[in-house]
Amino acid sequence: MALRTEELLLNVGPQHPSTHGVFRIVVKLDGEVIKEATPVMGYLHRGTEKLAENLTYTQIIPYTDRMDYVSAMTNNYVLCHAVEKLMDLEVPERAEFLRLIVMELQRVASHLVWWGTYLLDIGAMSPFLYAFRDREIIINLFNELCGARLTYFYMRVGGVKWDAPEGWIEKVRDFIPYMREKLEEYDRLVGGNEIFLARIKGVGKYDAQTAIDYGLSGANLRCTGVNWDIRKEQPYSLYDRFEFDVPVGRNGDCYDRYLVRIEEIKQSLRILEQAVEQFPEDGPVMGKVPRVIRPPEGETYAAIESPRGEIGCYIVSKGKDKPFRLKFRRPSFVNLQILPKLLVGETMTNLITILGGIDIVVGEVDA
Repeated sequence: MALRTEELLLNVGPQHPSTHGVFRIVVKLDGEVIKEATPVMGYLHRGTEKLAENLTYTQIIPYTDRMDYVSAMTNNYVLCHAVEKLMDLEVPERAEFLRLIVMELQRVASHLVWWGTYLLDIGAMSPFLYAFRDREIIINLFNELCGARLTYFYMRVGGVKWDAPEGWIEKVRDFIPYMREKLEEYDRLVGGNEIFLARIKGVGKYDAQTAIDYGLSGANLRCTGVNWDIRKEQPYSLYDRFEFDVPVGRNGDCYDRYLVRIEEIKQSLRILEQAVEQFPEDGPVMGKVPRVIRPPEGETYAAIESPRGEIGCYIVSKGKDKPFRLKFRRPSFVNLQILPKLLVGETMTNLITILGGIDIVVGEVDA
């Protein structure tokens, strides 16, 4: 007699209101195998883009902090960069150095959160503690710089709010060899662990054409072998002054995404090393910006490389102190599209592995 089976609908989440965001996936199961997966978003939706139409350009900056709460500095920058592009503003060199330094520190801090929580999700406790221990150094540096630990509001149209305090650059310089040593420790702890490798190698695999078709960016694109990084291909800030490599994978699986992000931390440290050595001794940290920012009538799109991929800001100006329309291209929202394709045919065990490997920040999805 044939055994009769029924498909089961299972709600995964919503859960984790902090680190991973409020996110739900409805999966249809046949035993342990996923037959269908439907992401459900909107639990954190705040209407940032519509709210921006009633805010001055400076007032919008704190909202960008909240879109990606583990990478606020890069979100600050993309808005300011778009407005400066629209106004054709020149940013002082010292301010641009500070911006670049905090963005690369933020990239390291963001990847540390990903590394620690990813390994925690698949069963390893110690890496989470080590990652947050080392991230705390960066958070303290940001706290010294702008008085905040998570939502910084440090960038300004035309520069930055404050100059670096005395001795701050030296602390960044000291952090670089420390973090390099810790990365070696991470590799000894995790890199050769057979349980870890069995959990992520060959899981969540896709090819380069699929990644391009879905509009993926960041490590989710580069893990397939596509060498695309906006810092290299469309340089902004001072990135064209520094030497660094763009890490790429070959197999497009969770393991390659892991390796790409670890290598990105190493390349960020390489950029930081060059930046602190070339840091100007003095100079202004704000350009010649009018008291009331009114970009000329027109539209522009500015894109940068955030820790999760391409984040862009599209602005339509009518020549007033508030944008007529504003739209963010959020990498997590776009990267999320491939999730149902990756999950079908996988087991529930691999669901967490795949979801963590994509590195989605739901605050950015629901902005």
